[in-house]
Amino acid sequence: MLSTPAIQNPDSDMETSLPNHSPRLAGAERDQLATPADVAAYLGVPVKTLYQWKYRGIGPSVHKVGRHLRYRWREVDAWLDAQTSYDLTA
Repeated sequence: MLSTPAIQNPDSDMETSLPNHSPRLAGAERDQLATPADVAAYLGVPVKTLYQWKYRGIGPSVHKVGRHLRYRWREVDAWLDAQTSYDLTA
């Protein structure tokens, strides 16, 4: 079990306890985030194309983590499924 860290406030003699934040999901249940290079390789397009799609608002959903772009695989797959423009069953 994790203990709650205590912080000493320099302006007072009291310690402040931080809440114990546990991850929502653990291990394999948590979705892995993909880099633009990962997604570009998966889709078979240049990384520059992903950046253009982001700028135009037409690509898969992208999230900023700090200054880095990251994709959720489930969102990439959902976007890819939505790109079907014709019925393959004739």
